[in-house]
Amino acid sequence: MNLITDTLMMYWQSGRRTKKTPSGWITGNAPCCQDTRYRGGFIVNDGDAVTFHCFNCSFKASWQPGRHISKNMKDFMRYLHMSDSEISKLSLEAFRLEASETLREELMLPTFENRTLPIDAALISSFLDNIPKPLMPVLEYMAERNLCIDDYPFHWTPKSGFNDRLIIPYYYEKRIVGYTARRIGSNKNPRYFSEQQPNFVFNLDRQLYERKFVIVCEGPIDAISVDGCAILGSQIKDKQDWLLKRLNKEIILVPDRDHEGPATVEQAIEYGWSVSMPDWPEGVKDVNDAVIKLGRLATLWLIINAKQNYALKIQLRAKQFFKEVK
Repeated sequence: MNLITDTLMMYWQSGRRTKKTPSGWITGNAPCCQDTRYRGGFIVNDGDAVTFHCFNCSFKASWQPGRHISKNMKDFMRYLHMSDSEISKLSLEAFRLEASETLREELMLPTFENRTLPIDAALISSFLDNIPKPLMPVLEYMAERNLCIDDYPFHWTPKSGFNDRLIIPYYYEKRIVGYTARRIGSNKNPRYFSEQQPNFVFNLDRQLYERKFVIVCEGPIDAISVDGCAILGSQIKDKQDWLLKRLNKEIILVPDRDHEGPATVEQAIEYGWSVSMPDWPEGVKDVNDAVIKLGRLATLWLIINAKQNYALKIQLRAKQFFKEVK
C-alpha cells in the first residue's frame, strides 16, 4: 500500500470497533452520520484503490492512485478527525503518485490490434433500399430481440457462410478490433462465430462522459439493449476491471440468471462493483429478455433501483435471485 491508503486504513481502524467481511470490506460505525449499526464500509481494492460507503446515509468517497483527492474524500478525512495539514500532505502525495501512476496505467492497459470483418460486410442500413432475401431472417431476428438499426452499427454480408448471421463489430478507440457473428436459424453451424481478443470490453467507446453509471452485462446483445458494456462471458478479467474503472463511473453488473451467475457476482464484489439483480418477470433470464418484455426505459429503471454495493446485501440477494436456476 501507499502513504494515502495506509493513513486512511489507520484512521478508519483507530478507536473504532471494526470487523472484516469475507469479501474484504472492513465495517464499522460510519463517522459521517449518527450510525450505531456498523453501516460504514471501507475497502482497499487491487491497485490500492480505496472506497468508503455509508449504507446508513449513502455518503460515498473513493480514491485511487493516479487521481487527485476529491472533495468527498477530503470530507471523509475530516470525519476521521484528520487535521487540515495532514489532508494537505496527503493531497500533495496524490499529485506525486499521479505521474508515476500514469506510466503504470499505460503499462497495465491491454492493447488491441485492428481486425477485419467478414468479406463484403457492410452496415445493414446500406442494404435497406433493396433488401436481399437472405437478409430478411436477420432483420426479423433483430425485431424479435427488440434491436433497432440505429441502436448499434450492425453489419451483414451477402457472402455464403456468413449471410445467415448478424455481425456485431467490436470497436476500441473507434477502431474495429474484432466482432461476433450470431447465426440466425437452426442449421448445424455454431451459433456464434467470434473474433475476440483477450481482456476486451465491448461498447466502451459509447459510454458518454456525462453518464453516472456504466451497466455491465455478459453478452453484447444485452449490452446494446441498454447501451452498456459487456465482458463477453461470465468471468471478469483484471484488465477488464481496469478498463472499466478508467471511465470513472459507478460500475453496475447485471448478471445472467444462470449457473455461472453466482461466481460472476462474487467476482464483482471483489472488484468493488455494484450489482443489480432486479425482480425480473417470469421467464426473464437476462437484460435483453427484460427489454423485450418490459421495454428499455422500464428495464433501466429496474436495474438502477435494484443496484446494491454492500457485499452482504449483494450476497443475500444473490441467494434469492439464483434460487430457482435449473
